[in-house]
Amino acid sequence: MQTKTSKPILICLLLSSLVIGTNYLSARPQTNGWLNWRGPNQNGTSAEENLIDTLKVNGQNHRWSYPLSGRGTPVIAGKRLYAFGYDGEGVELREVLVCIDTQSGKKLWVRYFRDFISDIIYNRYSIGSPAIDSETGNVYLQTSPGLALALDADGKHLWQHSMMEEFGRLTFPNGRTGSPVVDGNLVIFRGITTNWGKQGPARDRFYAFDKYSGKLVWSSTPGVRPTDSSFSTPIFGWLGNIRVFYAGTGCGNVVCVNAKNGRPLSRFQFLHGGVNSSLLVYQENTIIAIHGKENIDTSEIGRMAAIKMDRIPGLEDKSPIVIEKDVELWRNNLGIFTSSPVLVENRIYQVTHTGNLGCVDADSGTILWEKKLSNSQLHASSLYADGKLYIPMVNGLFYILKPSDTGATILAKVQLEGNCLGAPAVWDGKIYVHTTEKLYCFGEKEDLESRRVQISKRTKQIKAGKIARIIPIPSEVLLRPGESKNIEFRMTDEHGHKIDGATLSELDWQKYVPPKAKVKSYLNADIDNTNTFRADHKNVPSAGMFKISDKDVSGLLRGRILPGIPFSENFQSVELNVPHKLEENVKFAFPPLPWIGARFKWEIRDLNGNNVLTKTLDRVLFQRTMTFIGTPDSNNYIMQADVMSDGNRRIMSTVGIINQRYLIALKGNWQQLEVSSNHDRLKVAVPFTWKPNVWYTIKSRIDIDAKGNGIIRGKAWQHDAPEPEQWTIEVPHTDAHTHGAPGLFGFSPQSKKRVYIDNIVLTNLN
Repeated sequence: MQTKTSKPILICLLLSSLVIGTNYLSARPQTNGWLNWRGPNQNGTSAEENLIDTLKVNGQNHRWSYPLSGRGTPVIAGKRLYAFGYDGEGVELREVLVCIDTQSGKKLWVRYFRDFISDIIYNRYSIGSPAIDSETGNVYLQTSPGLALALDADGKHLWQHSMMEEFGRLTFPNGRTGSPVVDGNLVIFRGITTNWGKQGPARDRFYAFDKYSGKLVWSSTPGVRPTDSSFSTPIFGWLGNIRVFYAGTGCGNVVCVNAKNGRPLSRFQFLHGGVNSSLLVYQENTIIAIHGKENIDTSEIGRMAAIKMDRIPGLEDKSPIVIEKDVELWRNNLGIFTSSPVLVENRIYQVTHTGNLGCVDADSGTILWEKKLSNSQLHASSLYADGKLYIPMVNGLFYILKPSDTGATILAKVQLEGNCLGAPAVWDGKIYVHTTEKLYCFGEKEDLESRRVQISKRTKQIKAGKIARIIPIPSEVLLRPGESKNIEFRMTDEHGHKIDGATLSELDWQKYVPPKAKVKSYLNADIDNTNTFRADHKNVPSAGMFKISDKDVSGLLRGRILPGIPFSENFQSVELNVPHKLEENVKFAFPPLPWIGARFKWEIRDLNGNNVLTKTLDRVLFQRTMTFIGTPDSNNYIMQADVMSDGNRRIMSTVGIINQRYLIALKGNWQQLEVSSNHDRLKVAVPFTWKPNVWYTIKSRIDIDAKGNGIIRGKAWQHDAPEPEQWTIEVPHTDAHTHGAPGLFGFSPQSKKRVYIDNIVLTNLN
């Protein structure tokens, strides 16, 4: 298929001006404040003066407290503070984004978010912070189950993406979510995802959306296979004339990525495990990083190091440059797993996992001194302002210290309620610190607004080079059959800088299959001469790519089409033609390409002369499998599937279906039918006896009343028996999930026993 558009197409202004603040804020700041979790300098410091050096809860400089459990850092814009936390217990627990008046501590507005089908445990919620756009005042947030949200300053919903259902974002029991970051016209979210096609393997990825529209501009995979999750927040800088960000990843790398187009530039393998602490940019292209796990080159645990990250691959290089250890300028033995360092001129301040505050010379790595503050530290990071360090500890102690080159003097120490797991923020003369019990505000009683520090508006002028690439926006499309979406474009040079005034003369669209693609698949869609991407009306799933060309430049557009409801799949038309690498004389087929999170987790195999979806066992990482086969805005549907588990009387696996963000599953080892949305929150089960190697049918529906409360209904029966009239389980849920992608679930503990799924049927509820 080929489509050409001969008329000139004006490139839409989708990214920011080429004049970008070197301090990571937008080029035209209209809102000042502590706009992101590490502050305006990206290193936990502030230029504010005349700050408090005494502390007493309910004392003179304790301005107010707000009752909200949290594990991150509040952000402030003018007189509005935004805090991410959680409230409630058990099934009633919700994550909360609250806007508070900084003067009075009174709530201005609040938004609530339910957890759904995650595996977060022990109230490990809100381990992250919002981010504020300095140009618009809009607020961006990623919730623990992966809702990427944009709201205006008054809490009005602007756009959102369900990262789990759209891109296969994984959740983990530790709940580490991290913070989005804003740079120019982009807002960047991160997470380990198992998407589709080339992005099917689990990798730590970054997703950049247009901050106004929410359209995906680029996605980036800068590392290798992860061994841990990571919430290291990207830190921005310049590599020559390239706008870049640096971050740690779940695969133990420190990475450098082009912030304009997402191209990975270089990576440095730092440890066995994940890099969770945020990095520091010291001088030009020198990155200071710390970790608390096993080193890649020694058996020692933890280190702080300075790394020269100044390598730029050529255009012909398809992968980032892997930097060898000779770029490590220095290292010392300070170590911590998740807290981030503070940089003050050429001094680094870091609290270690043993509760010691260390001072490091940033030029040599020499540890100048250490001071014991507590027996341990976790997550919490320090703030430096007015010549003082403000340091929260995991045990709830909050310190003010005066550092020097020979040590630190404790000016104040107070015990706060709960645990401190975030970092303090400072703005307008007030210090804010969040605990697992309260948000505290400390500061002098007089109004210090006249002493507010204005953020520097330093800029860097960039002149774009020759046209090198076409960027379609959105760069990835998800549609139902018959739906359409308009595609916009921008032209960039080789480093991702937008070229103003560029036009496309004769746009050429070609369906494209990457040469190394394991699944040769074309998208059931066309592009018309108005650059409208239109899905075919056939109610079948498809996925693929389009190559967009204009003379000597090109770009790629990824797309998926997922069936509308009603829909059914029995896999009988699938040809089994892929030889299995580990099993002789076994051929299989890959699962449908557009299904999110299916690659490497499921295979279509022959079972007694019948094609069925089969859980893989060769990857322990994927012993727990969640796959989405529909769009996240789906609702009011009935879902049914035939399921079976291998096993014996001692061991079986778990298999189920996902309906509107609820999991309805047969649990073999427990002999139960269970409804859950988070195993530590909403989980209700009833006894159900079922046998291994016997097919059963699971059916579910979600009924929502006018007040938004719901009942999750599920039933199961042996496949060759009549369907029972009564529901096997009915679970009420206040403020129920009203939408959610249909999906499939399999859990093979220790990858020992397979599960199978067949005859998937979705029908409309009404």
